[in-house]
Amino acid sequence: MPKVVPPEELNYIAELIGRHSDGIGLAKLSQTVGPNISRRTLQRRLAELGKQGRIVTTGEARAVKYRLAPITGNLNVAENSDTVRATGEIYVPVSSEGAAIKTYVRQALQQRRPVSYDLKFLEGYRPNETFYLPEALRSQLHSLGRSPAEQSAAGTFARDIMNRLLIDLSWASSRLEGNTYTRLDTERLIEFGQAAAGKDALETQMILNHKAAIEYLVLNVDQVDRVGVKTETILALHALLSDGLLQDPQAGGRVRSRAVEIGGSVYLPIALPQRLEELFGITLDMAAEIRDPFEQAFFLMVHLPYLQPFEDVNKRVSRLAANIPLIRFNLCPLSFIDVPQQAYIDAMIGVYELNRIELLRDVFVWAYERSCQQYVAVRQQLIPPDTFRLRYRAELTETVRAIVRSGRLANETAIRSAIPQSVAAEDQARFLALILEEFKSLHNGNAIRFGLRPLEFDTWKRGSASGSK
Repeated sequence: MPKVVPPEELNYIAELIGRHSDGIGLAKLSQTVGPNISRRTLQRRLAELGKQGRIVTTGEARAVKYRLAPITGNLNVAENSDTVRATGEIYVPVSSEGAAIKTYVRQALQQRRPVSYDLKFLEGYRPNETFYLPEALRSQLHSLGRSPAEQSAAGTFARDIMNRLLIDLSWASSRLEGNTYTRLDTERLIEFGQAAAGKDALETQMILNHKAAIEYLVLNVDQVDRVGVKTETILALHALLSDGLLQDPQAGGRVRSRAVEIGGSVYLPIALPQRLEELFGITLDMAAEIRDPFEQAFFLMVHLPYLQPFEDVNKRVSRLAANIPLIRFNLCPLSFIDVPQQAYIDAMIGVYELNRIELLRDVFVWAYERSCQQYVAVRQQLIPPDTFRLRYRAELTETVRAIVRSGRLANETAIRSAIPQSVAAEDQARFLALILEEFKSLHNGNAIRFGLRPLEFDTWKRGSASGSK
C-alpha cells in the first residue's frame, strides 16, 4: 500500500514556491525546506504537486524551475496596454506575503482551521501609530491620486467626474458580487433607465442601489465631510445598497440581530447582537481617528467585512465607505475597475481566517493604480477651477434648482429674481452670465450636480420647450 503524503507537507512546499514569482530551482528549494525533507523526497513531492496541477515547470535539466500554476478562468477583461506582471493569470501582482496567503486560502475547506472573530486583530491597531500601508506606499498613493481640485471644497473632483464614477463604480463593485451586467449594460441603465434584457431583476436592483449610494456620498459630501466615518453614514450606505435585496426589508440600515455565515470560508462572525453593536461603534470610532485618507480607506475595507455588522452587503458597504476619505480630500476615487473577483475573494478570506492583510493590500494598491489610469485622461481634460464659481458654488446650485423647480424659463428676468442675497451687488452681472451658461449646458446627464432628480428636469424641460411660464 503506497504511503499517504501529508497534505500539510505539500501545502508547505507549494507556499515556499509561491514566494518566488519567477520560479525557484530544486537546489535552492531543497536548501529552503531544510534537512527534514530529503532531496529525493522533495522530488517526489514536487512530482505529486505537478500531478495535482498546483505547480508547473520551466526550463530543462539543471535549469528547471518550479512555480505555482496560473489561475485561469472565463472572465473577459478588456486590456489594451496595461503592464500586468502576473502574465497569463486573471489575478493581480502579489507580494511574497500575499502569495503565501493565496496558497493557504486555496486549500479545501476541510484543510483549513475554523476560526471566529478575534478581538486582538482590532485591538492591535492604533490609529496613526499602526499602519497597514507603509509610509512609502502612502506617499506613492497620494502622488497617484492627486487631482486638479485638491485645494477646492470637499467632493469637487468627484462631482466633476460624477457621470463616469457612477458607471464605473456601480459596475465594478457589482461585478465583484457576481453581477453579470456589462459596463455598457450599466451605462444604459444609469443614463437612460434601460434594464438589460435577460438579466435577473436583482442584478438590475444591485446596480441601481450602487448608483443611489454613490450619489449620496458625492451630492451630500458637505454632510458626509462634517460627520465623517460615523455610524449614520455607514448605516445610510447599507440602507441604500441593500434596498430590495434582503429577505427582511427591515434589516436594511440596521446592525444585524442574528448569526450569519460566510460561504466558502471557515470563518464564523460574532453572533451576539449587543457585542456586535459595541464593536461596530468601536471600529468606526477608530476609523474616524485615522488621519491619512488611504490608511483610513484600507482600514474600512479590512475591518467592516471582518466584523460583518449587517445580514448581507457588508463588502459592498466597505468598498463605498473606502471612498469617503478619498472624496473628502479630492483624491482620485477607487472604482475597482478590472479587479479580478477571485483575487478579491482570496484576499478577504485571508483577512477572515488568518487576520492577514497583505493580499488585500496587494489588491487595494493594484486597484487604485488601475482606477487612476482610468481617470488620468479625465483629469487632464479638467479646466483649472474658477475661483468665482467656487465662491458662489452654493448660490449657483440654489439658483438653478429654484428656476427648474418653479418651472420658469431660464431667462434674465427669472434668474435676477432668483439670485440669492448672499451674491454681492458688484458680482451679480457676472453671476447672471454664469447661470445662463450653466443652463446652456444643462441636460439629463449632468442635472444631478444641482440635486435635481431626472423627473424634475424632464418636467421643466418639457415646460420650457412649450414656452410656459
